[in-house]
Amino acid sequence: MSKIIAITMGDPAGIGPEIIIKALQSDVLKNTQSIVIGSVDLLKKQLKMGLFNNVIINPIEQVTDAKFSANVINVIDIALADIHALKPGIIQPQAGDLAYRCIKKATELALNGEVSAIATAPLNKEALHAAGHMYPGHTELLAQLTDSKDVAMVLYTEALKVIHVTTHVSLQKFLTTLSSQRIEKVIGIANDFLQKIGIDQPKIAVAGVNPHAGEHGLFGDEEIKFVTPAIEKMQQIGINVVGPCAPDTVFLQAHQGKFDIVVAMYHDQGHIPLKLLGFYDGVNIAAGLPFIRTSADHGTAYDIAWQGVAKADSMIESIRLAELLS
Repeated sequence: MSKIIAITMGDPAGIGPEIIIKALQSDVLKNTQSIVIGSVDLLKKQLKMGLFNNVIINPIEQVTDAKFSANVINVIDIALADIHALKPGIIQPQAGDLAYRCIKKATELALNGEVSAIATAPLNKEALHAAGHMYPGHTELLAQLTDSKDVAMVLYTEALKVIHVTTHVSLQKFLTTLSSQRIEKVIGIANDFLQKIGIDQPKIAVAGVNPHAGEHGLFGDEEIKFVTPAIEKMQQIGINVVGPCAPDTVFLQAHQGKFDIVVAMYHDQGHIPLKLLGFYDGVNIAAGLPFIRTSADHGTAYDIAWQGVAKADSMIESIRLAELLS
């Protein structure tokens, strides 16, 4: 079977519909075979804004109905409850519900082998919760839908890759739930992921929790209690991993090529350097799922939604990587 990528619409009140159309009409993806999971009516409405005059929306019931052509966007329709009530740039339950149903449908297709990977447009967590779907984000939702126990978020650019021990939790909860077992799992996921994408002998660095990685307990003992034991255990089974490394320098070292990936302890520790260096072309990958899932590494951008000005670079890269890695 040819590689077919399922692209989920994300939050329709955000920039998802716009960047999907822009991405699929880019030169980079002209030979990519893809299926959009989302609202046919919304995509047609987006086209009426004049983004592209020659694009055809092709509604399909199943993947085998798709017609792959440069100006055709194949869409499995996930209807919005009330398209006329949808307000761009505003948190609303029906938008969160559509995003959830798109992910659920795409996951079914991937698990059935009908598509080879999923690329997701951004969703809004508050809208998701307003619709009654109480997940912190895509990664946790996909983990439950696929019954995957060991999943971690990877932020990916060619020059810097970061994987997270925790993501959408408060710093206080992170500190009270941190464990050597979770760090070990994430190191293992990182090693497996890098090998799957063609790096035979990955070099992994683990960031510390505290300033200067704790300075041997001077600024905190999490490194002594949790991080170092996890690293030593994974070294014993043959993984090339070092640390704990000072968080304020390890990302630069990885960017310069010393390491293939950095294990970040919490959300902002990993997101800030990655987004500083690759905001427009960074890709979010859920590692540890039974299929490849990538995502544009930015939010719904409510402030510019449905204005025709959103950049599609990260969406383009996420679809390209989904095809490449699957």
